[in-house]
Amino acid sequence: MSLELLLMHADDSCPTLEEGLPLEAASDQPGPAASAMPEHLWDSGGNPNDLPAQRWGLVVPEGPTGDRLLALIEPLRRLRQEEQGAPVRVYRAPPNLDAPMAARWKNGVLHDESVPEADQPRYLLLLGDLDQLSLELQQVLGGDGFIGRLAFSRDEDYEAYADKVLHWTRNPSSTQARALFYTAHDGTGATTVGYRDLITPSLKTCRERLELGDFPAREILELGDHADWSVDRLLENAAAAEPSLLFSLSHGLGAPRQGWRSVDEQRALQGAMSLGSGPPLDASALASRPFLPGGLWFYLACFGAGTPSRSAFHTWLSQLRDAGQFSGRLDRLLASLPREGEKPFVAALPKAALANPQGPLAIVGHMDLAWTYSFQEPGKAMKNRPSRFMGLMRSMVSGRRAGVSLSALLRFFNEANVELTALYDQEAEARLQGRTLPANMAQRAHLWMLRQDVSGYVLLGDPAVNLPVSSEKAKPASLAVSVLSMPVASAPTLPATEAMAEAVLALLSGEESPKDIAARVGVPLKQLRSWEQVYKEAGQAALARLRASG
Repeated sequence: MSLELLLMHADDSCPTLEEGLPLEAASDQPGPAASAMPEHLWDSGGNPNDLPAQRWGLVVPEGPTGDRLLALIEPLRRLRQEEQGAPVRVYRAPPNLDAPMAARWKNGVLHDESVPEADQPRYLLLLGDLDQLSLELQQVLGGDGFIGRLAFSRDEDYEAYADKVLHWTRNPSSTQARALFYTAHDGTGATTVGYRDLITPSLKTCRERLELGDFPAREILELGDHADWSVDRLLENAAAAEPSLLFSLSHGLGAPRQGWRSVDEQRALQGAMSLGSGPPLDASALASRPFLPGGLWFYLACFGAGTPSRSAFHTWLSQLRDAGQFSGRLDRLLASLPREGEKPFVAALPKAALANPQGPLAIVGHMDLAWTYSFQEPGKAMKNRPSRFMGLMRSMVSGRRAGVSLSALLRFFNEANVELTALYDQEAEARLQGRTLPANMAQRAHLWMLRQDVSGYVLLGDPAVNLPVSSEKAKPASLAVSVLSMPVASAPTLPATEAMAEAVLALLSGEESPKDIAARVGVPLKQLRSWEQVYKEAGQAALARLRASG
């Protein structure tokens, strides 16, 4: 199995890594540090999508910079405070926190013992670029919270983003969301593998679930194919004024072969979407044109979200280069990272899209080298794991908050971290007992790569946003009417109302598979899903009446 990389030279449209790395190259890496993200997501009770139950807060830089950023997004703070019915807590953090320092800050400041756990916000929006609030802080907080970041170069962009969130909150769409898929079919190994092993099976699964009523999208569109994948088709479909989820796969732009001419050039172009031999889709292309208005974007490419001060793969790649274990020019990969003394940064492309009033509400992207490994798994017969991304996509299309949706992907970091730690602990215990425990080098390499790759995905934007799909649709007055309104020829024999409610509650708990529940009550899965929708909407309407009555 080869490790393919989604990174392209900015000058000649050639892959930075011309041939894949062998998996065994990652087999001898150190175990997880004690400061790594927690092994599980904290659950304070209640629905994780419920803002009053989970709370929303802000993390800002210390000093006048933090004050200025708070003032710029004040309308957004007021909105979240009104929604949760409690004051928004504001935390101030110093710059340049590494992972151990970030963990100590989190335990001492965020999880202050004097503050009841119920009042500690699980949704946290970080304000400022990576040199103001470190990437390590965002990653550590993301271990048991729902974390997003806003980082703009201009003050007015913070204000524009806040206005955009307020607009879509007050003016949701009346239709279901669309799911859009786009691949840059440039003929390289990485995009070929990505299309075959991630995009194609994801499309198939989404369409099957749509037929079963288990993927609540209005439509699923693949924007182009091998023969015609022009960016014009992407831009045309993404301009529609209806909430959409876009899942795109491409190379991200990295350093030209001779290196970036300046820091400004690197900041303007690194991480932009490579479109093969054509001009890239960069920040200038998305600054003002309609592009996913009110939508969400999963942008899979190297440095798509930004560039860290130090890559999680830096030591490994340097060791390979110095040991001559790989014939390729690994220094080309390292050339895309900031030099000594240069600042890390959020990429210009997502900055432009989020600042655009007609752009998306949130973007999930990679803050490092993005490998195809996150959706592959080695073995005697290599398996594809597109399901690692399905939870995120379904959650977003369903209207769940963006931070909750990202946690569906980050859980694979936690799982790999736990298993990798266990392997190292077993080996250490065997050494203490004077036993020899053969190291499973292939499994260690697999877990290390999965852990490193998944940890690079971050959310840019407010983690509390979601696809603004209105719940105010024409709907039956009750669960029973919903089923009885079907044509007689296709209507099943109905169970008692109590049994229908019990089936919906079982579905919402997630403790039993939807197919098993549908079989138990004797109805098609699609019908069970329709009960779930009616149940949710009736409950929301009842809560709205309760709130209105005082």
